[in-house]
Amino acid sequence: MRLLICAPAPVNEVSGELKLDTKFVDGMHAHVRDWGGPVRCILWQSTQDFHFGKAYERGKLPFELLVLEQNAPIPTSAFEGVSVAMLSADMPGIHVMANQAIAADVPFIVSLEYTLSTRLRILWLDKDRSLAGRLSTLVWILRHEQRTRACLKKAAGVQFNGFPAFDTYSKLNDNALLYLDNRMASDMLATIEEMAARAERLRSGAPLRLIHSGRLEYMKGAQDLPEIMRILRDLGIDVTLDVYGAGSLSETLRTGFAPFGDSVKLHGPVDFQTALVPINRTEADIFVSCHRQQDPSCTYLEAMGCGLGVVGYSNQMWSRVQQTSGAGKVAPLGDTAALANCISQWNQDRESLIASCQTGLEFASMHDFSKEFRKRIEHARAAATH
Repeated sequence: MRLLICAPAPVNEVSGELKLDTKFVDGMHAHVRDWGGPVRCILWQSTQDFHFGKAYERGKLPFELLVLEQNAPIPTSAFEGVSVAMLSADMPGIHVMANQAIAADVPFIVSLEYTLSTRLRILWLDKDRSLAGRLSTLVWILRHEQRTRACLKKAAGVQFNGFPAFDTYSKLNDNALLYLDNRMASDMLATIEEMAARAERLRSGAPLRLIHSGRLEYMKGAQDLPEIMRILRDLGIDVTLDVYGAGSLSETLRTGFAPFGDSVKLHGPVDFQTALVPINRTEADIFVSCHRQQDPSCTYLEAMGCGLGVVGYSNQMWSRVQQTSGAGKVAPLGDTAALANCISQWNQDRESLIASCQTGLEFASMHDFSKEFRKRIEHARAAATH
């Protein structure tokens, strides 16, 4: 059986060299491993460069890759020999791809993570768009929502990445699967020794070590970090903060962090598996998330898998993860003082923080990379047999 995956991941192809998102490639390796047969993937050429990517040789990828020009239709030949297609509802042409699969008599699975409310919030938080641009995008979003809902009803099954999408759309298809996307393989989880070392350090009264990673963009809430540090300083709480990432707010943050001297360090992006995970596991205590959007950020489970306490705003995803796992703390959306107070509470009650780290790790271990992808492949394979 051949699996066809049409993905929204970015790709730049220049002179035969492919620049791919490393997270996407990790996911494709998992698909190939668990599918057990040939896997064909279609990507569309990106118009801009992107962070968190690296160069790959096409011949060394374990899957067949077809790169199309932006907005180009899928060639009919791409469906030949395909047992099931996996399509993303987060791509603009989902309805066209779905109709092509139907015409080729290929059952298709739809994956979805962005809800209408998430798309509208992203639009609202995008300060670079003019009023006319926002109105035009709003019309597109509403039309896309109608087409997406129609595709979900026609699909052989739907895979929902995260609680927001599942809660919003699962009733549209009888074959709905919830999964929690993340990159934490079982051998990347924090060890017993690392958890014990962190607990011992916390009990010693040493300063809390805060960490933040990801794209440094307004939509991701990174601009709140200096204010959170200021509030903690005013409360007399001794903490350090390490920030890993890059984006349009890099220089703004550098200026905002200046008053804190060596207690705050702004690093560039680092490789997730070889650098960020070991840092999280051995050099940090609390992951600080200022994420306002409702999308299913994998950062929460990844931080929990590294044994960190997680504190974040009450977006729909983190609120549900926190409620379901019983780990971490939630602050009202955009309330920097409340988020800083959560950190203050953990500073005063270190045993509570240690317990939260352990609970979060146990939850993440039940949803590690392999388990979540295996669920998706089994779901797709079942659809292919009908």
